[in-house]
Amino acid sequence: MTFVPDNLIADVAAGTSLRQAAAMAGIELKSACGGEGTCGLCLVRITEGRQAARSAGGNVAPRRRREGYVPACRTSVQGDMTVEVPEFARLAQHRVLVDKIRSREVLTEEEADVVGRFGLQPLLRRLTLKLDCPTLTENASDWARLVAALRREAGLGALTFTAGLATLSRLPSALRRGEWEVTVWLMGWDDIPAQVTVVDVAPGQPTGPDLGLAVDIGTTSVVTYLVDLEHGETIAARGTFNHQAHYGDDVITRIIHASEAPGGLGELHEAVVETINELIDGLCLASGVSATSIRTVVASGNTTMEHLFLGLPPDFIRLEPYIPLAVEFPIVTAGDLGLRTNPSALTRCVPSVASYVGGDITAGVLVAGVAESDDVTLFIDIGTNGEMVLGNRDWMVSCACSAGPCFEGGGVTHGLRAVPGAIERLEIEPDYEVRVETVGGAEPRGICGSGLVDALAKLREVGIIDRAGKFQKVDTPRLREGPDGPEFVLYGQADAGAASGDPPVAREIVITEADVKNLIRAKGAIYAGIRSLLGAVNLDLQAVKRIYIAGGFGNYLNVRDAVRIGMLPDVDPSRYRFVGNTSVKGARAALLSRKAFETCRELASKMTYLELSAGRGFMEEFVSALFLPHTDLTQFPSVQG
Repeated sequence: MTFVPDNLIADVAAGTSLRQAAAMAGIELKSACGGEGTCGLCLVRITEGRQAARSAGGNVAPRRRREGYVPACRTSVQGDMTVEVPEFARLAQHRVLVDKIRSREVLTEEEADVVGRFGLQPLLRRLTLKLDCPTLTENASDWARLVAALRREAGLGALTFTAGLATLSRLPSALRRGEWEVTVWLMGWDDIPAQVTVVDVAPGQPTGPDLGLAVDIGTTSVVTYLVDLEHGETIAARGTFNHQAHYGDDVITRIIHASEAPGGLGELHEAVVETINELIDGLCLASGVSATSIRTVVASGNTTMEHLFLGLPPDFIRLEPYIPLAVEFPIVTAGDLGLRTNPSALTRCVPSVASYVGGDITAGVLVAGVAESDDVTLFIDIGTNGEMVLGNRDWMVSCACSAGPCFEGGGVTHGLRAVPGAIERLEIEPDYEVRVETVGGAEPRGICGSGLVDALAKLREVGIIDRAGKFQKVDTPRLREGPDGPEFVLYGQADAGAASGDPPVAREIVITEADVKNLIRAKGAIYAGIRSLLGAVNLDLQAVKRIYIAGGFGNYLNVRDAVRIGMLPDVDPSRYRFVGNTSVKGARAALLSRKAFETCRELASKMTYLELSAGRGFMEEFVSALFLPHTDLTQFPSVQG
């Protein structure tokens, strides 16, 4: 197999799908269906050896089919061939919100310093002890000798001590190599019941810090913080896309792959572990530390992501009545999971609430301090799913609604994740000319979620679409009839020449009427979820004093335009606060403070989960929200009808 324009070659067995062959060559293709052939994203073109291909069907847009494209997941190879992989089918590295929030009002210092609120109390405690040397007459076992030293020197006399077999097996050598001076790592010395676990042992006094790893396992991206456990400082931060995207863009397609594909669960587990391992390698290289210094890991993600991270079957999360295997998981070792940290590193996940409200939301509620305020607060994390929590210190109710992949660039003709060249801002002039801004200032290649929100608002503002999302007749060549129906050219050949001073390029970025309909459904789901939460507790928007917007997409969202299209409530802008990646911030807090982790447990158990598919309330709100901004314009007084 030869893949162009990369000129990469892979030797594969007959019967291998083009998608698998591309992955073997190091090319990741987009997918939103887990290889079922329904999403039409992993399109490639066979330029030589087409007779050696075997097709099993699949969804291909008429325009692409005429251009000779086939779905890579449903096309197998029986002989040598050359395959062209277009840019639009590639899973590109995208912008990941790793650390500071740009150009936004962030949490106050008091709100952001979660560790300051709960105290620096890492899961592990490190002690160096001097043990009595054994003799023929003082012949207690190595373990008994260690326990005696812990009780005598560390003041832990009333506690019971345990250790795993792996730790016990290292103890004799560690004691003798250190000439009876030994360093131990302990867990649980002030927990109830009063039991201490000796997690690891090493001879003498090892140099170097004890580090922890906070991980946000998102459906789209994975973000890691490398943290000094002793001082509570974040040494480095790094993020990348979740390699599980090879098996599907959303949690449902990944659950299907895990439950139905042979070895699917193992593939998804290995994909996310390898994603984290690549980030660990980069963090350690950049910081000049050894990965063996990482002795604790706290991961936060949605319920499905936490199942897959631990290698647990998520099969029934997608099937009514939507029940996860568990919402809280035991502590395991990094070695058991395959993480490239210290093999004995304790690894735990932030507790989830229900099938579609996960540990990432629990972590967000912790960071935002929702349960520490008397005021009613709304916390929203917008992505493929829209998860939200409403409440205060006395009560909290949560829900999740499926917005679909639109805001991640999926299901849209020229949709793109937030990669360099993705349109993230645009303006449409009264004469219908369009000005665009792209991620990284690169030449436009597509349009990402924040750009799509802008596009929907601006198309409505200048009258190109009506309140139902239908294109109107306006005098501009940008509006035309395309192969798949009416479409508006956001960026075209003339724009390319004008922007760069060079001759125009043969690339156009359009938004179709079908794209607009998809976006209206996505924004309608978010707003309907908010209304459903308010209705469940019989409150109106005036009772909500603050609205927190979390997540990478939310951080780059133009709230004014989000209100104008009816995705977010029409309230005073001062009520909105942008809190960035609260999932990884909450994981970091739980890593550094046992009290913070216990608070996460309490928060998860305190949240009432509202299943939106039960009853008709959500569907009625959803149908009402399928207009711009809404069927009831009194809910959006600042928006002109």
